[in-house]
Amino acid sequence: MMINCLIVDDEPVAREILEEFIGKEKKLKLAGSCKNALDAFETISAESIDLIFLDINMPGINGLSFARSINKNIKVIFTTAYREYAVDGFDLQAVDYLLKPISYERFRQAIDKYLDETQTIERHSNKVVVEEKNDFIFVRSDRKMIKIVFSQIRYIESIGDYVKIHLDDKTVVTRETISNIEAQLPQKDFIRTHRSFIVSFRAIDSFTNEYIETGKHQIPISRSYKNDVLGRLDSENR
Repeated sequence: MMINCLIVDDEPVAREILEEFIGKEKKLKLAGSCKNALDAFETISAESIDLIFLDINMPGINGLSFARSINKNIKVIFTTAYREYAVDGFDLQAVDYLLKPISYERFRQAIDKYLDETQTIERHSNKVVVEEKNDFIFVRSDRKMIKIVFSQIRYIESIGDYVKIHLDDKTVVTRETISNIEAQLPQKDFIRTHRSFIVSFRAIDSFTNEYIETGKHQIPISRSYKNDVLGRLDSENR
């Protein structure tokens, strides 16, 4: 899998050096090279970025402020000529801190560190654990793993960085993405109605073109999902 990289540095020579280093790595892809934070914001909104090589001392919005404002899933390697910024950089959980002038060897060490951290996150993140029988999953909630039986799910709701799994008798909150949860569900038993909602077929009491009712709750059907939702609901009635 390619790692999409973004360079943010107001110094042209610094950008050129990093562009050259990235070009040498088969796993890295240069998605953009920006001279300031404003340009970088535009790139992030248009491209999927995994890793940013970020200068700290820039005019306007500096690198530290920029790092605080971006999605925490985007990893940062700070690049700067000023050693005194190191503590601030690591406080922001940066992958690494490269002091200019940057050697290729030191650049490689930072990439290796990024790869190690990414692999560790994949192994130990709060992802759903799938059991062999595929009739339940475990999710992390309140510092423990909670068993979620598919047949007890009424609907699933995404709220920011969290997901609420509404069961027949309780609601479980987990720090997950709704897409990761959806990937573990049996597709025949659940339907995505909205970017923030998944509903169990067995829990549907009624529906219109705009929403599904389950108990006292109305689950919206968004425009982008409407054709699929109504088509599947119609086929269930046949």
